[in-house]
Amino acid sequence: MSDYLPLAVLLILSTLVAAIAIALGHLFGPRRPTERKSLPYESGMTPFGPGTRRMPVRFYLVAVLFILFDIEVVFFVPWAVVFRKLGLFGFVEMLIFAGILEIAFVYAWKKGALEWE
Repeated sequence: MSDYLPLAVLLILSTLVAAIAIALGHLFGPRRPTERKSLPYESGMTPFGPGTRRMPVRFYLVAVLFILFDIEVVFFVPWAVVFRKLGLFGFVEMLIFAGILEIAFVYAWKKGALEWE
């Protein structure tokens, strides 16, 4: 447990600093709300139309695919650090992992998920 003590101290201190910063802003910050200040700010322009707009599903699909294929870096970096210790077994396992990712990429490509219309 002593190995985790610095991490716990860092977590506690960072949470404390954030809480203090928020509390000081609420205590000493000006609070003079007006109707003009309550309006949404859009690059200096007067807002028009609804505040929310319908987004095409394609945006969400691209975002999810980006996250899925970007997460692989979390697995590739530690593998690259200990590559020599793992030897041939580690290399074969990572080839299998990369192959599965490649199959998923080709599947998404064939389904048209990467096409932008």
